[in-house]
Amino acid sequence: MFLVACKKNGGFLENQDVSSITEQMVFTDSVRSIGFLTRIYNDIGFSFNKGRWDSHGNLEQATDEAEYRYSGGTQKAVMLYAGTVSPGNVVDDFWSTPWANIRRVNLLLQKMPQIPLSQPRKNLMLAEARFLRVWYYEYLLKSFGGIPIIGDVVFGINDIINLKRNTYEECVNYLVKELDESAAALPATRADEDYGRITKGACLALKARILLYAASPLFNGGAITTNQELAKIVSYPTASVARWETALQAAEAVINLKDEFGAPKYALYEDNVTAPGYGFYRMFLMRVNPEYIFARLQGGNRTFEGHYLPSTRGGAFNSHATQNMVDAFPMKNGKPITDLTSGYSETNPYVGRDPRFAYTIIYNGAPFYLSSSNSKQPMNLYYQRNANGTLTPQADVTSTTTGYYVRKMLDDNSNSNTERGWPLIRFAEIILGYAEALNEVGRTEDALTQIKLIRKRAGIDAGTDGRYGIPAGISQADMQSLIRNERRIELAYEDHRFFDVRRWKIAEQTDNGFNRGIQVIKELNNTFTYTPTVSIRKHNFRPEMYLLPIPQGEISKMPAMVQNPGW
Repeated sequence: MFLVACKKNGGFLENQDVSSITEQMVFTDSVRSIGFLTRIYNDIGFSFNKGRWDSHGNLEQATDEAEYRYSGGTQKAVMLYAGTVSPGNVVDDFWSTPWANIRRVNLLLQKMPQIPLSQPRKNLMLAEARFLRVWYYEYLLKSFGGIPIIGDVVFGINDIINLKRNTYEECVNYLVKELDESAAALPATRADEDYGRITKGACLALKARILLYAASPLFNGGAITTNQELAKIVSYPTASVARWETALQAAEAVINLKDEFGAPKYALYEDNVTAPGYGFYRMFLMRVNPEYIFARLQGGNRTFEGHYLPSTRGGAFNSHATQNMVDAFPMKNGKPITDLTSGYSETNPYVGRDPRFAYTIIYNGAPFYLSSSNSKQPMNLYYQRNANGTLTPQADVTSTTTGYYVRKMLDDNSNSNTERGWPLIRFAEIILGYAEALNEVGRTEDALTQIKLIRKRAGIDAGTDGRYGIPAGISQADMQSLIRNERRIELAYEDHRFFDVRRWKIAEQTDNGFNRGIQVIKELNNTFTYTPTVSIRKHNFRPEMYLLPIPQGEISKMPAMVQNPGW
């Protein structure tokens, strides 16, 4: 049954003799009750976690963003991109982790009256818990479509459960209502001792994300089924532009939110003085910054460095950036590399690019800290051509299958621990969603204003026309493509791409075929040549894969719960 009980290992009960701790003891003790809520927080980044599967896999490796170090057919990321997932062969944490935490929330709400805390403190905990329940429901909704909404019910071990799925519209309405009520009970800013806990802004931002998805092609009348009842479960039955208007209003509410002094609560973290786009780099190395709306706070660590870097820099090289991702970055003048006037050179491809490129991708010659020299040294991601024509790989290149590594969110200045937070929702996402919705309702120039904010922070040149490389008179369709690409590069490796290509219904184009890489060769005359390569395994995407299959075990136990289209 997916409505599982709380586990006794991990979280607030860890390192305690849990055999003598009862439910009554937990919820009649204020410290343990707060610890129970903290346990629900612990899983908020389960999908973002770079070690989500087997300590080295996550969703980015099932997209065109990254190639996985491991290619075995039973690896979960491989199952997702190879198309071998089925109702009987699922990646179970999509389903189990959210439901486990929804049950934890409901149990906490049920026991709240007996917890020995002041009513104001209980009110905050209630609002936080209800947000967290929506957080986990939202993950189910974008993964599976409509799911059962169980309210505050806590099922017991002897209950016979046969739940029907709510319609997509019912789910969205319920989640939005819960967030509105939680937002009304929470402050815009939490006290220092509560920093990192849910705020009004987090509620409004999650609402904006939900409504953006609801307005997107997959869910806005985009069901891939002729069964009208099933279509209502997995999407709105018919499309409506009005849903984009609702989405942009939700984003505006976040943008217009003020702190206790009347100043804007959130802002892009900008620093183009230290170096172009430096704010984009520095933000990810700060637990406290004006851009993070909701984050999984971490103590000092090298988690990302350990995940991405090659062995020469102390890493496990689990994810390798793709040429697909590299080619998405424009030039510093804002023009795409396909524009003949952009200045892009195929023989010197990494020069003059959008500053975010060098803060996201480790390419041949990119400087990065090397502990043995206690300084930044270039990454040598090339093969040396010898006089007899053979190729000798340099040490840095032997760990990558694409010719690149990922630099996003990494500290490149030392080998010490970095205090950071995982950016689960940040202000740039809200601005990009706002721009997307504005363009979809026909306000293309207003959308341009928002993209200019993103590009200005990125360190892209404004140009003499102040349009940051975006042509005058751009059409709505071209702006749509530009916004989608801007989102791709701004939010790269932040757990968005897998769901974005699905909600846009473009995964049949992006996720079919081989990911691309590059082989860089240093010739005898010290020039470099660049030879395209492809990934080890082919990515396969079928229309039914826009939504994941509900585990067959749940369908078998609950006949009222219908399966998703095509599965």
